[in-house]
Amino acid sequence: RKEKQDGELCERRPPRKELADLRKCERALTDLDYLICSLETLFTLTLVPRVLLLLGGSTVCPKEIYEINMEGVLAGNAEQSLKTQSCLRKLFHSLFVTDPFSELKASPILGAVLMVLGHRNCGTEWFRPKLNYKVPNRGRKLLINLSCSEELATLALSPQQTTRSSDDDYIWFQAPVTLKGFNY
Repeated sequence: RKEKQDGELCERRPPRKELADLRKCERALTDLDYLICSLETLFTLTLVPRVLLLLGGSTVCPKEIYEINMEGVLAGNAEQSLKTQSCLRKLFHSLFVTDPFSELKASPILGAVLMVLGHRNCGTEWFRPKLNYKVPNRGRKLLINLSCSEELATLALSPQQTTRSSDDDYIWFQAPVTLKGFNY
């Protein structure tokens, strides 16, 4: 703020670059919020055994791939399902043991695409089906396997809970939003 000669305060307008950065930040947060809500909805519609986060490049040839494999997670009520605390413990344990971030250098800003494996007839309207999508072999890849503890795995579950439909019934879905990075 600057003071005028007669004692009135005058608002200083932020430079254009600051306004553009603020809009980019707001847009990224809005996209991320909508993506998370849509992902939550998809989890209620179908079993989701795997999720991919693809950074940079394209969906066919990304620079980095982060895959979360949840095939070892038991689906069921709260007592039979993966507990949040043990899930986070396992996730962070995997990250610290493999230490995937020690090799990272300051990289350029990359866009992020989310891919989700779900049942082809799950009824999602927001995610776009990718019928012939194959997980890329190129690029730097980090795989995180989530599973239930030994005691939960020994619980007697119905066959419907322990097996999913054939792999042919599951396809990859792509989020229609690319999260774009930015410098702030």
